[in-house]
Amino acid sequence: MNASSPLFITFAGYLLLMVGIGFWAWYRTKTFDDYILGGRSLGSYVTALSAGASDMSGWLLMGLPGAMYLTGASEAWIAVGLILGAWCNWRFVAGPLRVYTERTRNALTLPDYFTHRFADRQKLLRVLAALVILVFFAVYCASGIVAGARLFESVFGLPYAQALWWGAAVTILYTLFGGFLAVSWTDMVQATLMIFALLLVPIIVLVSNGGVAPSLALIEQVDPSRLQWVGAGGMVAVVSALAWGFGYFGQPHILARFMAADSVATIPHARRIGMTWMVLCLAGALATGFFGIAYFAANPAQAGPVDANPERVFIVLSELLFNPWVAGVLLSAILAAVMSTLSCQLLVCSSALTEDFYRGFLRPDAGHRELVWIGRLMVLAIALLAIWIARDPDSRVLGLVAYAWAGFGAAFGPVVVLSLFWQRMTRNGAIAGIIGGATTVLLWSLTGSALYEMVPGVVVATVAVIVVSLLGHAPPQEVQATHQQVRLSLKESGY
Repeated sequence: MNASSPLFITFAGYLLLMVGIGFWAWYRTKTFDDYILGGRSLGSYVTALSAGASDMSGWLLMGLPGAMYLTGASEAWIAVGLILGAWCNWRFVAGPLRVYTERTRNALTLPDYFTHRFADRQKLLRVLAALVILVFFAVYCASGIVAGARLFESVFGLPYAQALWWGAAVTILYTLFGGFLAVSWTDMVQATLMIFALLLVPIIVLVSNGGVAPSLALIEQVDPSRLQWVGAGGMVAVVSALAWGFGYFGQPHILARFMAADSVATIPHARRIGMTWMVLCLAGALATGFFGIAYFAANPAQAGPVDANPERVFIVLSELLFNPWVAGVLLSAILAAVMSTLSCQLLVCSSALTEDFYRGFLRPDAGHRELVWIGRLMVLAIALLAIWIARDPDSRVLGLVAYAWAGFGAAFGPVVVLSLFWQRMTRNGAIAGIIGGATTVLLWSLTGSALYEMVPGVVVATVAVIVVSLLGHAPPQEVQATHQQVRLSLKESGY
């Protein structure tokens, strides 16, 4: 790979654009509120695409097509669960959370919201929620760095150890300086690139295969079970795949986009944009992996890299079927997916350390400039930790994402939903829910069950919140009064 090759020029141009946006956002970032939530100034289009891009990381172009290529149609249940979960999140959580966080002392982070929502003067919720964020986001960030490393390893022929650093470098740079505005505006560019790539690649693969019917015939020749909607795992696997949808209610990096919308009136329009984008992207990712089975069955001599690692199926198809200039753009979409999610995850971790530990306990009177620079140092620290976790070259993107997704979904999902709609919920109930959900996810693998840890985690957390809340005293009057005001405001807004 030399400096005049199409792939190198395309990648370099894309990376320079992202860094340029980061420095532009640097000039727009004046306060800590700007750095963490962009001053709550996002319109519907940016809110929608930023939420989508921050959700759909490298697993969308690598992990999901790889799973589809390896297993077949039964993996599509993951997409069904995600679509249902995302729609419910936009419809029932986004608006109430936007209003509630503004009414609870302009909460900037999820731990901040929990603290003020339940009037937790001991700040136990703040510490507990921030610890959960740091533990599971370290794993989640590692998944993005692994995906970026795989891309640089495949495209540029770099050793995994070097690819690890190159894959993370630019994301760290623009997140470090630009903060939330840089992350949100780059997410919008990256979401556009991702949908272009995910619609174009499967169409060209189908054309190369001769159409849908010949593709299905080839897949059946390879393995008839890959055409079945219920695979070897039976209904347990289907339930586990659908359970991915529960995770949306507890993802801090997605919930932050709802909190940053310029008003609750923005949410319905953003929902329509975001869901359209998501459905098309998921369909493209599934089709790439599924019809890739047929392509490599017809061209077995080219299947070596994909058989060695199915998560490379999108990369290899892009390189084989497209002009190098177009392939450079398509492969930049993987980098876009990685960077969009990794950047917002780094920012959420940074905000948890800065807002919930540094300002919450060490420097309550710290000025905005000091907090912004502490936030930047925390971005760097978390990035280095994630790189250390991702150092194993045998790491798989989808496995890391699944674990972190379940951790957040179980620990925060039931607590967030019930806190928005149940006036009787107490601080101790929230603490029990977070501990119960997170602990169940951490320990479930010891049972040896094939059931996705999200399912028992959500059940345990929900029961814990309800039981502990009902056994304790009712929340203070001011907490109940705030809840009633929020519900009234939402009713007046049409929610």
